[in-house]
Amino acid sequence: MNHLSTADRHPDRPLVAIFASFSGRGGVERMLVNLAEGLLELGCRVDILAVKDRSEYLQDLPAGVRLIRLGTTHTYAALFPLAQYIQSLRPAALLSAKNRANQVAVAAKIMARVPVRVVLRMGTTTSAALKQKSSLRLWWWSLGMRITYPRADAVIAVSKGVAEDLRRLARVPENKLKVVANPVITPRLFALAKSPATHPWLKDKDRPVILAAGRLTRQKDFPTLIRAFAQVRRQIPSRLIILGEGEDRSVLESLIKDLGLEGQVDLPGFVQNPYAYMSRADIFVLSSLWEGSPNVLTEALALGVPSVATDCPSGPREILAEGRYGELVPMGNASALAQAILRTLRSPLPRDLLKEAVQEYHLRFSAQRYLKILLGED
Repeated sequence: MNHLSTADRHPDRPLVAIFASFSGRGGVERMLVNLAEGLLELGCRVDILAVKDRSEYLQDLPAGVRLIRLGTTHTYAALFPLAQYIQSLRPAALLSAKNRANQVAVAAKIMARVPVRVVLRMGTTTSAALKQKSSLRLWWWSLGMRITYPRADAVIAVSKGVAEDLRRLARVPENKLKVVANPVITPRLFALAKSPATHPWLKDKDRPVILAAGRLTRQKDFPTLIRAFAQVRRQIPSRLIILGEGEDRSVLESLIKDLGLEGQVDLPGFVQNPYAYMSRADIFVLSSLWEGSPNVLTEALALGVPSVATDCPSGPREILAEGRYGELVPMGNASALAQAILRTLRSPLPRDLLKEAVQEYHLRFSAQRYLKILLGED
């Protein structure tokens, strides 16, 4: 791990380090890459400190952002190399993301014994994510957060719901909690949305297409969406595409077969450019049981796509402004979801109105807020 070349990159500009595990195709990894681009454009030097570097989003790092591999495959094992980095480079600020990385970042600052602002980012509602876990598991997570999070200089929550969860669960002081919208909307998003559609249902559309996207896991509750779609089709001939891959694929495929929806529901898996699908869909649906601030919902609105979402903790209610920009329905209720989809298909909101809903999620706006917090100016 060579640090020396960083000092030569415009030493008059603040150095911001972003520490996380880039282990897959999740929204966190994509947001951190977007943020790195935004901070670079605002005049910072930016280092990405990666525990793992398997994320395909790292291929999109702009020139000027340096990727440093910490030489470990487990976040907790990154404590010593991270402390060494802090001692050697003395960045103006260290931003970490995800719970394990957050705890390690605080410990590394203590170990390094040099002044550096440590800012933690939390992107999910932890108590909701652990709802099905044992009380002992929840207690253990809470304990680790309560020991470390209040020691950070600031903690960024991606929504008001996540902030309230951190206040209660991790006991983060009010003056350290900051709510900042994700840097979701970028010029690249709109460019990719204009790419040709490759899916036959979108190329030669003869009926409405409903789109959903996310990992095929319990969190996203796609079984409820599929059951809702079965009800929708009885009134409006339509098709459903669910983008993403995950452990529940076989369960979803069995459900599609049991409901007689083969040929009407497609699971293409992970696609490199979901925005070409999204921009051509008639409606986007988020059926999650919990979130932090769902990026896919923000992206759909930015592209002017009418949307429906579950009123899950946390994010959809804030993004949709209490239902002004799209219907909110109870979690796990297929009938309510079906009725909301039908109403939206029959009477969609104007595209320009939907785009207004997500102005604060534009990259430059979000990056400016992040930078102020990272430098202690907010």
